[in-house]
Amino acid sequence: MPTEPQSDGNSAPPAATNTTQLPATVSVAWDGDQRFVFGRLDRKTVRVDGQGVEGPSPVDALLGSLAACAGIDVVEILAKRRTPANSLKIQVIGERVSTVPRRLKHVTLHFQIEGAGIDREKAERAIELSIGKYCSVRSSLRQDVPVEWTLELVTGELVTGD
Repeated sequence: MPTEPQSDGNSAPPAATNTTQLPATVSVAWDGDQRFVFGRLDRKTVRVDGQGVEGPSPVDALLGSLAACAGIDVVEILAKRRTPANSLKIQVIGERVSTVPRRLKHVTLHFQIEGAGIDREKAERAIELSIGKYCSVRSSLRQDVPVEWTLELVTGELVTGD
């Protein structure tokens, strides 16, 4: 049975380990100035704006992709552990070097999770599994770019991790 390509951000492990996943293919079109529109054929598109006026900048889009990828994992892991989240918000802080290219040098993800019966240890483990194992966007970043995280449950208690 042929496998369907997974979208970026779907970092769930493949059903079988001996299958080959099709490559992700997106089209990118210049839309004037520093604006570009991209997406897969016959699907919705995303506008990226180098000036950040009409859409996120390329680096903001990367940071958002990292958070969304991790968020997908965390929500799915918590649901499988029978402690589903009612809401999940992630604030991303990306620090960049001052030299060209102005690449990322450090990223912090601040997870805010709300849900009845969310167990702190399970939430922490879900985040650790995502960042350390499942998130394909994280795995695609340079290994010398640390990605650390904090967790805030609705109680407001802050836990840090890396």
